[in-house]
Amino acid sequence: MKIIIIGGVAGGMSAAARLRRLDEKSDIIVIEKSGYVSFANCGLPYYIGGVIKEKDSLLLETPSTLKEKFNLDVRVKSEAVSINREKKEIKIKNIETNDEYTESYDKLLISTGAKPFVPDIKGLEEAGYLTLRNIEDMEKISSCIDSDGYKNAVIIGGGFIGLETAENLKHKNINVTIIEKADQVMAPLDPEMASFIHGEIKRRNIALYLNSDITEISNSGKKKIIKLKSGEVVETDIIIASIGVVPDSELAKNAGLKMSSKGAVEVDEYLKTSDSDIYAAGDVIEIRNAITGQKALVPLAGPANKQGRTAADNILGREEKYTGTIGTSIMKFFNMTAASTGINEKYLKKQDINYKSLFIIKADHAGYYPGASDIYFKILFEPETGKIFGAQAVGEKGADKKIDIIATAILGNISVYKLKDLETAYAPPFNSAKDIINYASYMAENIKRDGLETVSWNETDKIGLIDVRTEDEYNIDHIQGAVNMPLNTLRENMGKLDKNKEYIVYCKVGQRGYNAQRILVNNGYKVKNLNGGFSIYKSALMPQDNRIKFENDIKNDKHRSISGLNSADKKILDVTGLQCPGPIIKIKNKISELKTGEVLEVKATDPGFENDIKVWTRQTGNTLLNIENTDGEILAEIKKGESFLLSKKPDEEAVKENSTSLVIFSGDFDKVFAALVIANGALAMGNSVSIFFTFWGLNVLRKSNYKTRSKKGIIEKCFGIMMPKGVSKLKLSNMNFFGLGRKMINKVMKTKNIESLESLLEQYIENGGKITACTMSMDVMGIKKDELIENIEYGGVATYMENANKANHNLFI
Repeated sequence: MKIIIIGGVAGGMSAAARLRRLDEKSDIIVIEKSGYVSFANCGLPYYIGGVIKEKDSLLLETPSTLKEKFNLDVRVKSEAVSINREKKEIKIKNIETNDEYTESYDKLLISTGAKPFVPDIKGLEEAGYLTLRNIEDMEKISSCIDSDGYKNAVIIGGGFIGLETAENLKHKNINVTIIEKADQVMAPLDPEMASFIHGEIKRRNIALYLNSDITEISNSGKKKIIKLKSGEVVETDIIIASIGVVPDSELAKNAGLKMSSKGAVEVDEYLKTSDSDIYAAGDVIEIRNAITGQKALVPLAGPANKQGRTAADNILGREEKYTGTIGTSIMKFFNMTAASTGINEKYLKKQDINYKSLFIIKADHAGYYPGASDIYFKILFEPETGKIFGAQAVGEKGADKKIDIIATAILGNISVYKLKDLETAYAPPFNSAKDIINYASYMAENIKRDGLETVSWNETDKIGLIDVRTEDEYNIDHIQGAVNMPLNTLRENMGKLDKNKEYIVYCKVGQRGYNAQRILVNNGYKVKNLNGGFSIYKSALMPQDNRIKFENDIKNDKHRSISGLNSADKKILDVTGLQCPGPIIKIKNKISELKTGEVLEVKATDPGFENDIKVWTRQTGNTLLNIENTDGEILAEIKKGESFLLSKKPDEEAVKENSTSLVIFSGDFDKVFAALVIANGALAMGNSVSIFFTFWGLNVLRKSNYKTRSKKGIIEKCFGIMMPKGVSKLKLSNMNFFGLGRKMINKVMKTKNIESLESLLEQYIENGGKITACTMSMDVMGIKKDELIENIEYGGVATYMENANKANHNLFI
């Protein structure tokens, strides 16, 4: 049998290799228009950015290796011009010589893939543009940025290829602008999930124009001028069209094969076309969505490879059905990963399908193990049956694993309610004891069994909002109109609520909101929890665009001054490796040495620094000139303001406005550590801080290996022996394991360059923090003054209350 395959990439080469494995006797010919076959087209953007160094790394096979391994006749730079179905012949043109010839076939597989969609924009053809489909396209783009010295690029379209290309052009220090017609990038994601990618685009100093139609493109010398419907103008050196792809089906259409309304080749469940001797596979065909049963275009490499294998089986009479695809996809964008499977909420709404959605925000592994980062996870399901429609995940790490699990569940028709029984591999570096998938199942069950309703970020209008976060969190930012009622005071304050009204509770990510909902519902209140908490709400409603302009003579080099100031005009502070509150404390001390108007450039690596420095400068009267995050290295420039840490008016309100009071009752290492982090952070923000140590907290102040000269009774001596002496002897409140847990934490803190508890206590005292030891507790526990560290005060409840009355907030730890 003679088999011809048109198209030598994913579907075509998968079919060719499968055919040869099953049949040694057939003649197999592969016709490929480009100069390469079996290349990794998904890797093209990474070669442009220099991530993949050698072009040969993208060439999985060559015509010669395919001949040697599989005895395949692979003809590159050969174009299938036409198909004569009656004669069962193909006319082929040699692109290098323009010679044409015919080849007969017994069976034919069309796997011509998809081609870039080119929009009908006035002046686009004349101005010139590039696309990225094959090796030749990749080399053209590389030549433009490496040889021609281009500095600015516009990418039309914010899909997978567009975003990956944007990232890799940025690696080459190109100023990148993305122009997208829709209101978001990455169409498979829902808007609130795409907002996290928009945030990363901003952090990477990439311009983003959403909801933007291009009306005209023209040339002005060597520059290209892009006019938008809004009236805005974008100037660039190079245009890359990346709006999406359409089936490359012209050959099949001209042969008279049946086509779909979307311009794809129609096939049956055996991937056979309307001609019984012609099969088709890959991006050129329309396939069945395995969830909805509807026909769809799914241009993905995974399904294309599977279709090639299935088509090969059927060409040889094995009768293998292709059951469809659910459209699982993933993309890396700088430090972020975005993945999805199944159908999204936009589709469910459009089709009026009954569904529920849930958000879970959780670290990719145990939070106490270093390096944990959040995954934003969304799942969609049918509430009655638990059928899973789809899921989306965005985060730095772990999104791929979660989406792969859901894709497997969809394939196995596993209910969302059954996923609570899922057992995933767990150890602190890899996961939490309860996986995000387990949490999703628990939350779904809460809705079905207990009627605990949730609302989405865009459904908060006209309902009473209760913010159950701490007062400090609320003061930094909150939903307009929300009342602060912290979770730990909710039971004593819920009497202020009206049982005839409906309320929405929310916290940062949803967990405390759920606990608050349980408390209130069990007490007869009508309450819903905000899905995903304030994190999803804020990200979804922030401005999504990044309509910035680039100067033509400035490249985005991460080593340059981000505000354009000369090094001589700035003071430099390197706090890389320090964790919160270390960077802020160092900055506060350094800024205090500067004159008004002087600029401090800070380099940091703490993940929370990017947000912390914005809040710190806003509250201390300094100006954040610029901030830039390059692969986790954060560069910030801060201008000292006139009002930085000036003495406030001596009236009570002024004092109250900048005072913090803490009570440390606990003697547990982790609780004291958290308290001193907060205390040092408050000092760095310009607050006056007082800490009242009482009962077990007094052990923090004890001198190590010190024996008092004062006389003690038997009980006092017993207390002295049993209680820890100083911060170095404190135990963990959980997982202490006879001191092993504390040693492990100390090692981790040292590895991550986190300040020790001893250092935090010293910094607190050196920076003017006030310490009061409770004399009543000292008397009860037999602790003498000479046993405690220097530079502290002694007092009782009146002393504490004086400090507490001056403070605008009090913390009991």
